Amino acid sequence: MSSSIDQIKAPIDEELKIFQNFFKASFKSSVPLLDKITAYMVKKKGKQMRPMFVLLSAKLFGDITEEVYRSASLVELLHTATLVHDDIVDDAMKRRGLFSINALWKNKIAVLVGDFILSKGMLLALENEDFKQLKIVSRAVKEMSEGELLQIEKTRKLNLDESVYFEIIKGKTASLIASCCANGTAANTDDQAMIDKMWAFGEALGIAFQIKDDLLDFGNYDIGKPKGIDIKEKKMTLPIIYMINSADSSLKRKYINIIKRHNTDTDKVNWLIDEVHQSGGIQYAKDKMQEYKLSALTTLETMPEGEAKIALKALVEYTIDRKK
Repeated sequence: MSSSIDQIKAPIDEELKIFQNFFKASFKSSVPLLDKITAYMVKKKGKQMRPMFVLLSAKLFGDITEEVYRSASLVELLHTATLVHDDIVDDAMKRRGLFSINALWKNKIAVLVGDFILSKGMLLALENEDFKQLKIVSRAVKEMSEGELLQIEKTRKLNLDESVYFEIIKGKTASLIASCCANGTAANTDDQAMIDKMWAFGEALGIAFQIKDDLLDFGNYDIGKPKGIDIKEKKMTLPIIYMINSADSSLKRKYINIIKRHNTDTDKVNWLIDEVHQSGGIQYAKDKMQEYKLSALTTLETMPEGEAKIALKALVEYTIDRKK
């Protein structure tokens, strides 16, 4: 049975509280409007998955030091900046149940706030000469941007190849988790082989995480979002790609036509969901998810023993077993 997030957090519970204060302090500005907006942004902290990955990865190789807290803050700052900009691109009005920055303060201010947060992250690393960590996180931001742009470019025609799907999610989702694990490691060791291994661990876990997200859209339990929402948003997820690529040409055209032109028709969306199940797309995605989970755990087995390793194993299980 999978552990709860609170159980997984237990070995670093106090450190997470210290991190939260450290993170809030890293937002400081002499401009009152910026302080008002950033105070609003840190109101809802979520599950703290990213700082957990940084702190636990660091704990594999030593103690939680100020450099580790900076590393976690760096990841969180640069990721927060990308989220602010994403909400502008998507015209999103909500973020974690709260109004987005662009919803409350409009696009112009939101763009500038995103730029400010990005610069705060870079300065935090540069002023403390945390060059390894900055290089790792910059790679992740680059890969996230490339993944998003590749998705926009390739999904317009809705005939996505599976290899392109994996390239997209490796950039969009997996690179961030990979950077958290590599960053925590880099704060406590100069061993490049270990830093690379922890990037590989995070990347495999990130891919499994995204496939799980794909599968949740086809679940029958309360998953925190409407069933079939990915189809309604014309998202090409792994179960759908498998179904389309397994079909003959006439059925393939029918599937693509529904996703393109009838994606708000509940009956047609439900029929498509049934077709995904019938095609074996769900089982195929589950098998792929298990492959990447096993890859993550195999890499983790080469790491030093201790409570951090146990907690990271539990995090892998939690990622796969979660219901939303």
